[in-house]
Amino acid sequence: MRADEYRRHDAVALVELVAGGEVTPSEVLEAAVATIDARNPALNAVVIRFEDAARGAVARGLPRGRFHGVPFLLKDLDLALAGQPLTHGSRLFQGFVPDRDSTLVARYKAAGLVILGRTNSAELGLSFTTEPLAYGPTRHPQDPTLSPGGSSGGAAAAVAAGMVPMAHGTDGGGSIRQPAALCGLFGLKPSRGRTPAGPDASETFFGLAMSHALTRSVRDSAALLDATAGFEPGALHWLPEPERSYESCAGRDPPRLRIALQRRPFNGASVDPLCLAAVEEAARLCEDLGHHVEDGAPDLSGLDVGDAAGLLSGAFTAERISAFAAQNGIADPLAQLEPLHAAHVRAAMVRSAPDLVAALATMRAVERRVAAFFTRADLILSPVIATPSLPLGWLSSADPAERDRRAAAHAPFTTVYNRAGVPAMSVPFAQGRTPVGVQFAAALGREDLLFGLAGAIERARPWVTA
Repeated sequence: MRADEYRRHDAVALVELVAGGEVTPSEVLEAAVATIDARNPALNAVVIRFEDAARGAVARGLPRGRFHGVPFLLKDLDLALAGQPLTHGSRLFQGFVPDRDSTLVARYKAAGLVILGRTNSAELGLSFTTEPLAYGPTRHPQDPTLSPGGSSGGAAAAVAAGMVPMAHGTDGGGSIRQPAALCGLFGLKPSRGRTPAGPDASETFFGLAMSHALTRSVRDSAALLDATAGFEPGALHWLPEPERSYESCAGRDPPRLRIALQRRPFNGASVDPLCLAAVEEAARLCEDLGHHVEDGAPDLSGLDVGDAAGLLSGAFTAERISAFAAQNGIADPLAQLEPLHAAHVRAAMVRSAPDLVAALATMRAVERRVAAFFTRADLILSPVIATPSLPLGWLSSADPAERDRRAAAHAPFTTVYNRAGVPAMSVPFAQGRTPVGVQFAAALGREDLLFGLAGAIERARPWVTA
């Protein structure tokens, strides 16, 4: 299989080629390796490679799952793959090699995916750009002066450049949706509890973060969630199984939906005209598809959601690095973090136990208000980002307060849905110097509605990557 032919196919199409005997999993893997060899040096998207182990897995025989023979990349964050490094994008964790798979990794393997490397991540998932000191910056495939976003920026760049048709990502504040929006990809953050966090954890960032993927097509994302979602013993959160497969939902038009249109973010940040134009165009398309669109958004007034989320992520990270340091005899783990992230952790460590309880209470209040809003609307449509591009270095200010201000100005629409625990997706729309995505959010457990609408939009306005 030639590399240019490989890049023309999404994951489902590659499976069909393998199933039909037109190519072998080994040939598909070598096409992926050749593409990474050719394109990664300029982008720095893949930072840990283990294609020899992937070749061994193919040679031993892959499970006949939904994605039999499809190359796949893990983000260098959270998910453990036995025998391969996991550094969380940090110098602190250099040399760490887990001895067992995360539950989600085991499900990826059972689906027949061929895992051949790890993608670059912001350190500990704490930034909307992917410029860790441990590995250096990842660059946007369309413009090397720009970031592909973060913290799943390596995954986004790898998929957008055609290295793999889909790649694992995590989303604790927009870290799947924001890179998807910047790179012209489809990116879904599932509901809290939809994908497993175990076996060594019950949740990440106190339930703010979820794992799924960045993909070229809607059907790839839907079929991957079918293959990996579901209860695991000891899970903190649990959702009922969907009535039908997500892949079937993506292939059929949804019922007539009540869509609330939100033009302005909850924090009052200004929105670039290009981002507003994309969301207005999306609203018109939804109306053309038969849905009802009217202005609306949840009322979050009186809730200091930014402070709450910052404390939760900082406290979670503090415990993660402290536990690792204690296990490995590291006296001062903060000294090995990037200065901005060390400051973020220190700020959380001086807060009190009542502060942490109050932050959790704020998150639960957001859950209740957003859930109440979804009794009156099926979906919320908004921009994903307020600025349509992200220059490298712009979020690397030495001043934590300035970095936080810039991050809030860049991506003010995504974080509320992490706090509420509901599913949300970025759908490619405007295609210019860099792409612009639009966001749809749904009530807890209603990924079916998101996939149904995304599939309809993709059929009406196909997008192309790689």
